[in-house]
Amino acid sequence: MIRSRAGLSAGALLLAASLGLAACGGSDDSSSEEGADAKVLSLWHYEGPNSAMGIAWNKAIEEFKSSHPGVEVKFEEKSFEQIQQNAQMILNSDSAPDIMEYNKGNATAGLLSKQGLLTDLTEESSKRGWDKALNSSLQTTTKYDDDGIMGSGKTFGVPNYAEYVEVYYNKDLFKKYNLQVPTTLDEFTKVMDTFVQNKVTPLAVGGAEYPAQQILYSLALSKADRAWVDDYQLYKNKVDFKGPQLKYGADTFKQWVDKGYIAKNSAGIKAEDMGVSFTQGKFPIMISGSWWYGRFVNEIKGFEWGTFLFPGNKLHPGSSGNLWVVPEKSKAKALAYDFIDITMKPEIQALLGNNGGVPVAADAAAITDPKNKELIENFNKVSGEDGLAFYPDWPAPGYYDVLVAGVQGLINGSKTPDQVLDEIAKPYDENLADLGK
Repeated sequence: MIRSRAGLSAGALLLAASLGLAACGGSDDSSSEEGADAKVLSLWHYEGPNSAMGIAWNKAIEEFKSSHPGVEVKFEEKSFEQIQQNAQMILNSDSAPDIMEYNKGNATAGLLSKQGLLTDLTEESSKRGWDKALNSSLQTTTKYDDDGIMGSGKTFGVPNYAEYVEVYYNKDLFKKYNLQVPTTLDEFTKVMDTFVQNKVTPLAVGGAEYPAQQILYSLALSKADRAWVDDYQLYKNKVDFKGPQLKYGADTFKQWVDKGYIAKNSAGIKAEDMGVSFTQGKFPIMISGSWWYGRFVNEIKGFEWGTFLFPGNKLHPGSSGNLWVVPEKSKAKALAYDFIDITMKPEIQALLGNNGGVPVAADAAAITDPKNKELIENFNKVSGEDGLAFYPDWPAPGYYDVLVAGVQGLINGSKTPDQVLDEIAKPYDENLADLGK
């Protein structure tokens, strides 16, 4: 899924000006593995240092340094937008890092793999057992065919964590209004009606970035099955954008705005501001990803909170986490493979899990925090039922911005649901035509 991050927002020129960090590595000599004798590993990612991933990966860097004496790790934290907007330019240059975190899906990792900018990791994944550590649904996002479509073909990335969309709720506000955790969509609606009746806007929403489209997609998934997800995400069959799934999602989202569940000013709210408003207790409910979990553990001090899966759904937005990819121009590929291997080690996986992340290969007994156990148990329930439905913005290049504009139109009332469905169908169908489908 594409998700926006707090931090720098830079365009291509600004990033190009900051690329005084060309990937340094060993010469192309007769070493047994490409870059095995490199003395520098350049690494980029966009996780905050206090996030579960940031904590685990900082530890992985320490272990890498210990096991690779004489090798310098040049780590640079980039903003999500920097890498998202400029990845093609970066990876086509001599300033490409040796390893970096990159977003998964057809429009991102799939596109770069199709362009020959990523290293084929199939053999390395098999040799090191990364493939065996990932179940089939998690492997969907690691493999891309010659058209850059996920789900089959060669392995171009490795995730060491997973993620999914869930419902965060303020237990104190639920208790104040004598509300129980809903188990069906009807019950969820009644909970939100109660808040509105008490002049409380139920949902913290970020319409200017990814969060709002996750709500629309979750509503569509309430009417969907696995076959529909495969049609939408993997192009198995044509998708009717006025069919019962997406039409229900758009119509119901608009109803939620009209009923006051979603504030009309949220069209201009970014993800960061949405999350902060929830931590401040301004909204009782927030629908978004597990990547907020560790942060909320650290930052929410004024009330008790918990999570539950989107009520009544068997399918949920979610997938593997973002991928470790090795640019084709990397001069230290062997070192990059070693680093990926370390992030999959039990101790790193346990560290990730105990800091609010969802590890892909952790020993359940090693996760000691009760809240983190709840997070991982919910994920295991979704994954075990083949319930990961990926994210709505994956199917086509540039689709993220199309969906953001669509849900903003629904929030501010400038577009009808049918107009939004027509708008999002057009680039989707154009992409299919480009692929000859």
